[in-house]
Amino acid sequence: MASPAYLVGVDVGTGSARAALVTSKGEVVQTCVRPIRTWNTQPNYYEQSSDDIWTAVCECVKNVTTGYAKDLVKGIGFDATCSLVVLDVEMQPLTVSPSSQDNQRNIILWMDHRAEEEARFINGTHHKMLNYVGGTISLEMEVPKLLWLKRHMHGEVWTKVGAFFDLPDYLTFRATGVDHRSICSAVCKWNYDAENRRWSEDFLQAVGLGEDLRGDSWKLIGRQVLTPGTPIEGGLSPKAAQELGLNPGTAVASSMIDAHAGALALLGCQSPDGSGDARKLTSKLAIICGTSSCHMSLTKDPVLAPGIWGPYKHAIIPDLYLNEAGQSATGVLMDYMLETHPSYEQLQKDHGSNGKIYAFLNGFLQELAKKQGVDSLHRLTIDLHIWPDFHGNRSPLADPNLKGMISGLTMTKDVQSLALIYLALMQALAYGTRHILQVLETSGREPITSILLCGGLSKNTLFVQTHADICSVPVLLPSEPEAVLLGSAMMGAYAAGLYNSLETAAAGMGGSATVMKPDLSDSNRDYHERKYHVFQRMYLDQRGYERIMKG
Repeated sequence: MASPAYLVGVDVGTGSARAALVTSKGEVVQTCVRPIRTWNTQPNYYEQSSDDIWTAVCECVKNVTTGYAKDLVKGIGFDATCSLVVLDVEMQPLTVSPSSQDNQRNIILWMDHRAEEEARFINGTHHKMLNYVGGTISLEMEVPKLLWLKRHMHGEVWTKVGAFFDLPDYLTFRATGVDHRSICSAVCKWNYDAENRRWSEDFLQAVGLGEDLRGDSWKLIGRQVLTPGTPIEGGLSPKAAQELGLNPGTAVASSMIDAHAGALALLGCQSPDGSGDARKLTSKLAIICGTSSCHMSLTKDPVLAPGIWGPYKHAIIPDLYLNEAGQSATGVLMDYMLETHPSYEQLQKDHGSNGKIYAFLNGFLQELAKKQGVDSLHRLTIDLHIWPDFHGNRSPLADPNLKGMISGLTMTKDVQSLALIYLALMQALAYGTRHILQVLETSGREPITSILLCGGLSKNTLFVQTHADICSVPVLLPSEPEAVLLGSAMMGAYAAGLYNSLETAAAGMGGSATVMKPDLSDSNRDYHERKYHVFQRMYLDQRGYERIMKG
């Protein structure tokens, strides 16, 4: 009988590092999580430490592999947030903090918004490369952050830098000692020209970075760019193997951004009848729901959609194009609305964690709908509407300066008022997804026929059902909830040679899903059509207020 083969998937999110031990068939055997530190010493500035993150990664990997023979662990894959890591010429941490000389604070977190002016300047060039980010670069991407460092920390950083990394690529560098970059990060966050497989010197020159970055064959940002899952030569270095508790030479896969690893696992997940082909792969939308939400879909041909990132060639599957949309605040916004409500303290005493409070509110809303005699609990918010861009709009409006709005507030402080706000917010987030789908389809994309969800919010049945009802398509929940970790393990499996492509690894390890069907009744569709119209009107009203105030 053949010995079992295991893979390790590593995921570094906004607040924690995680690892999983996964079988070659996609069964998650063990998981471990460790917190990581974030400094937020002034508004819009968020910084982390690469050493702190690597320590947490090592603890997690050692934990999940304890008790298993090292020879059985065939490969390891890494994903992480699209945060900017800065190293000096000795490849040691170099501070990115204007308020501290502590070199440990060497990461600008993805959600850091310090580079607003730099993004505005880049967008003012109207360069053709901006067509691949929906026409407008986000201040969350890396090129605006690079320009900010050049402008504001020239002496402290720019003249001393030895390498800039996207965090996923830093992890593979730390694991192997080999300085390769993944096309996933390069094309999605660094404006890499994937069609021609090269850095766009013309674009970088236009934004004032070409002279600084092109030296020594683009050494600072990556001489060689690999397709995700490609094995990195040599595998784990002896030093990293000792730190991680694995064998030197264990296969290491070229990385992905965290949401993209989750999308790989979701898109590989099969419908309950077990069917799946290339056409179905390109008819799915994967939503990775965490602090923020990322909306991912693949197409055979490029789709240029305003306000939506991409089309990114090769970003997940070779030769397929990725469109990436998102909402800047979802899980964190739900927690914020809950925790700032007057009834939160009592609910916390009665139910404990936020997750248990949400479960209570779901039941509360069901009972309230029965008491009020409405055929759907969605009708409870007929007079309450929310525009959810409290942290700006990532897609499809691509405006980081948008603010949140609530219409229909009263002076009540009880649990019912919180429950209705909570429901209206879930609806607003689903309308945001519907807006994204609408823009993709009007830009020429074939209709999406199913949505797959993973992440914290996917565990909330009302959130899932609300998306199905409002978007009028079934929502699939994978049997394996740890989709992001599973996606990283899929990359490790491909790098180890257990599968002959990343696509077959996804199909072989993706598993199956349960389905939540939408309410397609005429009354439900009519109600959400009218409420969606109100949702869109709130944006127009906000823009009208701005025009009045600006004269």
